[in-house]
Amino acid sequence: MKEFTTPDFLKDFADLVSEDGLKTSNVWYHGTASGLVSSIQAQGLKGSGDADLHQRQMKTLGTIGHEAVDQKDPVFLTQSKELADFWANAKAHTRSVYMGQEEKPVVFEVTLPEELNKQVITDAGGAALVLEPGNIYLLWLGELYEANGHKLPELDYKMDRMDYMNRLGLAYCAVDIPAENLMLLQPN
Repeated sequence: MKEFTTPDFLKDFADLVSEDGLKTSNVWYHGTASGLVSSIQAQGLKGSGDADLHQRQMKTLGTIGHEAVDQKDPVFLTQSKELADFWANAKAHTRSVYMGQEEKPVVFEVTLPEELNKQVITDAGGAALVLEPGNIYLLWLGELYEANGHKLPELDYKMDRMDYMNRLGLAYCAVDIPAENLMLLQPN
């Protein structure tokens, strides 16, 4: 099922995983697309920050008669560079399709002071992934667990809320994150 290969400089899952799930600290990661790098470096990470993509998606939905509800998403984070790379690949693909230009996956390291780190919470919205049969992220995550000598626990909609962060690496910050807390990760 290997859909893509994580670059070596982003591989960290083995260092984070244990029988209890994934370790957390004040260091998080955000995966996104290369077309957003300069904006993020200037303005930081903002919830629903990809205004160009959002506008194009709403226009596309409008052409088929769909009335979209405008909502502000939080800033999505994970405690693993490797997991952030998965989401970066998804974002780069989506932007490439909608924007008509080739985007590359990129990962930002997010180092938060204590007050901001308190704003990071588990993303229980990940229940949508759990309920989706054959979800590619969960299949890939199961492979990562297995490759590192662990087993991804059984997942269902009744799982503990904290498991979305601790087991699945899904978290978010409800407030914007300033650029000074970000560093674009690149190979040495």
